[in-house]
Amino acid sequence: MSEAAVHITGVTKRFDDTVAVRELSLVVPRGSVYGLLGPNGAGKTTTIRCMMGILKTTSGQVLLDGHDIVGDAQKAKAISGFIPDRPFIYEKLSGREFLNFVGKLHRVDSAQLSKRIAELLEHLELTPWQDELVESYSHGMKQRLVVCAALIHEPKILVIDEPMVGMDPKGARTLKDLFCALAKTGTTVFLSTHSIAVAEEICHRIGIIRKGGLIACGTMT
Repeated sequence: MSEAAVHITGVTKRFDDTVAVRELSLVVPRGSVYGLLGPNGAGKTTTIRCMMGILKTTSGQVLLDGHDIVGDAQKAKAISGFIPDRPFIYEKLSGREFLNFVGKLHRVDSAQLSKRIAELLEHLELTPWQDELVESYSHGMKQRLVVCAALIHEPKILVIDEPMVGMDPKGARTLKDLFCALAKTGTTVFLSTHSIAVAEEICHRIGIIRKGGLIACGTMT
């Protein structure tokens, strides 16, 4: 089996006459934190949406743990977790109810699901509010709940679009520590960011994207 958790080859995405992503190729090793760095409008979100199968590529291929996101979408999505830049939450549910709902969508065993929910809520410091309606949560609490939801089925690959936007310093620190801890246990973390500081702090490797094309790739040192 390949050591690459994410393998993107020649991905291009066009919207009519606009090329949002241009011949993008990159490889992300297993158990690493990879940052896709670039300014707003560079193509980061489009790249991630193509990776997750939300957008169909114009050309090229995305493999997640060896599974083609187009040809083998069910398996590719089963082993991945995704946190979009504007996540949707059912705010009339409590935090625990929302995670239970997401866990059942992923067909997590009931006994395992209860244990997993408790662990994630504790780790993301949401236990005191687990039975409160999500509509009462602060922005940072909602962000952390979305992270819990993305991890509920213990994915091999976690993909996050701009994870620190709107987070308070303490919440951002919690997420950074979590991403590093996940990588140490073998989970691959792929995140987009416009922050060089975030990339320097937690990423093993980065790719710099500009006008839809990868212009540099390597380590921060």
